[in-house]
Amino acid sequence: MSLLVGVEYCKTDAQGRFKMPAAIKKQLDIASDNRFFIRKSIYNDCLEIFTYANFQQEVSFLNGNLNLYDPDSKKLYRRFIEGNMLEMDSFDRLLIPDAMRTAAHLTKDIVIIGSGNFLEVWDNQTYKKVSEDNFDYKQVAKNLLSKANVRQSD
Repeated sequence: MSLLVGVEYCKTDAQGRFKMPAAIKKQLDIASDNRFFIRKSIYNDCLEIFTYANFQQEVSFLNGNLNLYDPDSKKLYRRFIEGNMLEMDSFDRLLIPDAMRTAAHLTKDIVIIGSGNFLEVWDNQTYKKVSEDNFDYKQVAKNLLSKANVRQSD
């Protein structure tokens, strides 16, 4: 499993391709498999890109935690696996399908964020608004992490 971290600013071309930033590409475990899976986030106005190996783990997790005979579980499962397979070309580019670009309101300028086991793809202006939303990280961290015996500092 690849652990993906970092924030990189990119541009898409007229076809909707972007070059995978070198700093992120170095973190990808794609020596034998350059396939990816892309989906619309259910939480944010962005896209999520998984390596194929990470996506297989995601599907295994869903299969192990959802009862696919339950209508709500089935609907959620379908939403999580609804997306497109991508393949990185020889120039380290990924093509974001038109429908996905439209769904996430992507323009030419995008932001790629390493989010653990997947990448988030944001429109630059949307990400700027979200990152400047006055969210109280310190208070939320205190509330959510204080029970996890995490060291706190002021």
